[in-house]
Amino acid sequence: MQELRKLQRELKSELTQNILPYWQNKMFDPDGGFYGRIDGKEKLYKNANRGVVMNARILWTFSSAYNILKDDKYLKIAQHAYEYFVKYFTDKEYGGVFWELDSNGNPVNTRKQLYAQGFAIYGLSEYYRAVNDTDALNEAIKIFDCMEKYALDRQYGGYVEALDRKWQQIKDMRLSDKDDNTPKSMNTHLHILEPYTNLLRVWKNERLKKAHKNLIKIFCEKIISTETYHQNLFFDMAWNPLSKAVSYGHDIECAWLLYEAAELQGNTKNIASVTLNIVNAATEGLQKDGSMIYEKTDKHIVYDRHWWVQAETIAGFYYAYGISGNEKYLHYAVNTWNYVKTHLIDKANGEWFWSITPDGTINNKDDKAGFWKCPYHNGRMCMEIIKS
Repeated sequence: MQELRKLQRELKSELTQNILPYWQNKMFDPDGGFYGRIDGKEKLYKNANRGVVMNARILWTFSSAYNILKDDKYLKIAQHAYEYFVKYFTDKEYGGVFWELDSNGNPVNTRKQLYAQGFAIYGLSEYYRAVNDTDALNEAIKIFDCMEKYALDRQYGGYVEALDRKWQQIKDMRLSDKDDNTPKSMNTHLHILEPYTNLLRVWKNERLKKAHKNLIKIFCEKIISTETYHQNLFFDMAWNPLSKAVSYGHDIECAWLLYEAAELQGNTKNIASVTLNIVNAATEGLQKDGSMIYEKTDKHIVYDRHWWVQAETIAGFYYAYGISGNEKYLHYAVNTWNYVKTHLIDKANGEWFWSITPDGTINNKDDKAGFWKCPYHNGRMCMEIIKS
């Protein structure tokens, strides 16, 4: 218990003294929203394009920080994020949210990536929890309706990866350049499950509850391997796996998000064992220094220690400890946090570095803040542990 209390104290300090202030002080655009990028050498690009994922995650993070810590300075940032998000990222004509804007708020990529629609719901529903603003809830519900109307696969279940602005089919559905071009993926479904969980907390709708329950079923029956308990990553429309790669960070992230979802449905009896099996499978990537490596592809192992993977590892082990009562998982979480404290936190400038390379050097080629780098993974991990 003493070990847990120490971890909670340190993570609260990390959240309030390092992670959140970095975004408040360095990425906040007083003219609206947030700047698009700070590179790995701490250079700010005020005119960089702005991604919907980063902005939705900022909205969620500061809304959640207010909900847990009740500090008005976080609510002010959340309100700033909400106003910009609704004004510029939401598509008033066709519904959903745009993928990318320029620094003046003009859409430059209007595709409807389902991963992004999910994060929009996540941010909007958390903001509603903070301020009880029915407009925010209605925006989240409208996006949910679009997803269910246009992206739901009624034959095989699940959701297609991406559609165009008018919700029509497109050929290139990849979430990023590193992803396979397949119609369905684990990653997108994980980040539809997560916002549906959050929306269900505030909107007790039977259609949503059914969709949410079906997502849990898809993970248990289609995405998670019953042989290895790793997740399959990419699929065709009929859920046939198209890759043998393993993403350790996504495995352990899925473990706790799946349990969280089942808990809301009031049925954790079977999911508890699945969660622990996934966490145990993910320990294959755990290193002696407490860190978690990135992934194992069909051809090689990627030993980089990414910021988000370490954050999810801490959260996943913490959940495993809570479910099982087995203190080894708490020790794992603490060991990973000790690695983060020593190697990943930028003590000079704030926030966390993108990654540490296999030889132990800091990766300053990738962003400190930007399209994919935001306060969501590390901030959420801190909040999950300090709120308990």
